[in-house]
Amino acid sequence: MYQDLSSNLKLLCSYYDSIAQVCRELDINRSQFNRYLTGRYKPSASTLRKLCDFFGVEEYELMLPAPQFARLIQVRPRPSAEPVASRIENEHLALLHKASGTQMDKYLGYYFEYYLSMAVPGKILRNLICIEKQNDGVFYQRTERLRESATDPAYHSKYLGVVVFLTDRIFMADYESLATNEVTETILIPSYKNRINRLNGLRLGVPANGVRTPSCTRVVMEYLGAQVDVRKALGLCGLYHLDDKAIDDSIREAVKNDMQPGEWHFRARSS
Repeated sequence: MYQDLSSNLKLLCSYYDSIAQVCRELDINRSQFNRYLTGRYKPSASTLRKLCDFFGVEEYELMLPAPQFARLIQVRPRPSAEPVASRIENEHLALLHKASGTQMDKYLGYYFEYYLSMAVPGKILRNLICIEKQNDGVFYQRTERLRESATDPAYHSKYLGVVVFLTDRIFMADYESLATNEVTETILIPSYKNRINRLNGLRLGVPANGVRTPSCTRVVMEYLGAQVDVRKALGLCGLYHLDDKAIDDSIREAVKNDMQPGEWHFRARSS
């Protein structure tokens, strides 16, 4: 029996929200961890090292008599449920979500996103975006399907991000979750109509391949609905020639990256 080990693990777990959280962050099976908490089993050498690294204790300390271990822990900085940096990030996100309030509720659902491709100049790229509410915030996923020609293999990218409505603009920031090689920001002009049709704005990022020159492009998001056939929608994503009839003329005009005489800054076009 390993009652001291059991008591010491329970004490360390008490600094976290739940045992389930500890198991998730340790990437350890809950039933396996429960066996250690009962005091009937001792972790293997590798698992014991993993536990010590996670909780910030030494192996011999974890095996100390429970009262002695408790005194030792009392005089040390308490184990943190999250890294400090993570807590700071969460505070900033919580502040932004609070400022955004419920204004994003009407914009939840699926969209086609259109812009002139940064990776393949001269073609329009159509992506699928899903904006949804999770817990106390609004998040989104952008799925990009890139194939330069019919004979080339298709490359898929998945961007995960956060979206907030601040004053009178929609701000979207995401990162490429598969390669983690870029972050993009999109700013959109909201719709003041009862029925959402399209949102116009600007997108800032870098090409996924070749020279990674920071670039800005006009973007249009076309609302599809709260629910769609995702498989069919993804089948329509990809690169299109500028004169392709599958792209509406109004969208083609809206994503053109030109500047009018007298314009000093690259600006989004309103709907």
